[in-house]
Amino acid sequence: MKIELKDWLNSINFNKENLIEDPHAIKDYPPYIINRCLSGHIDAIMYANEMNMHHHLDKDLQYSFYLNSLRKRKRFSPWLRKDKVTDLECIKEYYGYSNEKASQALKILTTEQINYIKQRLDIGGHK
Repeated sequence: MKIELKDWLNSINFNKENLIEDPHAIKDYPPYIINRCLSGHIDAIMYANEMNMHHHLDKDLQYSFYLNSLRKRKRFSPWLRKDKVTDLECIKEYYGYSNEKASQALKILTTEQINYIKQRLDIGGHK
C-alpha cells in the first residue's frame, strides 16, 4: 500500500503515528516535498532548514527527526495555484514589481482590477 503525502504530513504534524513500521513504506517518503511543506510554518522552518543542510541522510532518519522533533500541531499551507502564478506574472509586468512586491499587490487587488491589468497587457496575436 502506497502512503500518500497527506498521510506523511498528518503523521509528522498531527497524529504522531509512526508510518515506517513497514520497511517498504519509507521508499514513498518524499523528503524535498515534506521540507517544502514544513518550511512555510514559523515553528517548523528551523527544522526544515536543518534537514535541507543534512539532505544526504536516509529517508527514515529524516522522517524520524520530524516525527520526534516537531510538536503536535495542525499545520496547513495551501499550494500556490497555477492561475495565481499567471496573475503574479501579469502584475510583475504591469507594475515592474519583483516577485515579493507582486505577491503583496496580488493580495490587495480585486478580481476586477486583475482582469483590467490582464486586458491592458493583452496585445493580441498568436503566441
